[in-house]
Amino acid sequence: MQANPVVSRFKSRRPGEDELSSDYHRELVSRVPGECVLKAMDDQLHWVCELAGSLSAEQIDKVHQPYSWTIRQVVEHCVDAERIGGDRMLRIAAGDQNNQPAWDENAYAAARFGLGNMRELISELGFCRQANTTLLRRIDPRAWDNVGTVDDNRISVRGMAWVTAGHLLHHLEIIEQRCDVHVSRGPQMT
Repeated sequence: MQANPVVSRFKSRRPGEDELSSDYHRELVSRVPGECVLKAMDDQLHWVCELAGSLSAEQIDKVHQPYSWTIRQVVEHCVDAERIGGDRMLRIAAGDQNNQPAWDENAYAAARFGLGNMRELISELGFCRQANTTLLRRIDPRAWDNVGTVDDNRISVRGMAWVTAGHLLHHLEIIEQRCDVHVSRGPQMT
């Protein structure tokens, strides 16, 4: 059963200034187009698939200077970030007031680099994103307003959803730039 579109648009609207205390989070959110994070997150699934299908094996495993990670490593990082973002959204929605710690992306990367088949990584990223949007669609609309703390920064569930979308957007844009590949960022309506 699909959620009421009016309620969905209201709960998934852009976060207010009081919902994000980190300048880094505000920057990520400001880059996400549109007024509904659920639509932005859904469109990004299309973008990920289009982009992955446009990359060669050589591009995927090359380090493009000045960066230090391959495209495969960047995608692994995005999978990790998607999982962590979902956990944070769940915990804040449930009213967990514990300060959620920062995560050391480099430690995660060092522990997992090179392990993932690219097709499986893209699938995993898609599954994680679908799990996160399913969570966001099922929680009580009032839970989107819940505020928690991540790395000593206040953030709402809504803010965390927009940050998650902004983080993936940031990395997809870098991949496009590094590989000189530009694809459709959302389904084309005919």
